[in-house]
Amino acid sequence: MILFRPTGPRELALIEQSGFKTFPPRLPDQPIFYPVLNFPYAEQIARDWNSKREDTGYRGYVLQFEVDDDFAARYEPQTVGAIMHRELWVPAEELDAFNARIIGVIQVVATYDRGERTS
Repeated sequence: MILFRPTGPRELALIEQSGFKTFPPRLPDQPIFYPVLNFPYAEQIARDWNSKREDTGYRGYVLQFEVDDDFAARYEPQTVGAIMHRELWVPAEELDAFNARIIGVIQVVATYDRGERTS
């Protein structure tokens, strides 16, 4: 299953430290990891939220990665707004198992600076 993750520079730096192989552990106030099911939704978050915040240095990124289909099927897609706003809810305590099912590497597929796409 191809998934996407909108993120800011702090999380991206931690992913880079892993060799673009894993997502970092959730913080105590983050009970779920939520990759999204489509690029437009990830783009909306990276462009309209992450890249417009001072604490991100006004940068947002869309990451793309693949997870084993059989493993991903254990998480029922959740709709969190409009029909395009679909994501998987992975409990924080299952993130290591989720990371172990990533196929290949996590790729940066879009970068936004102050709401404008730069790559």
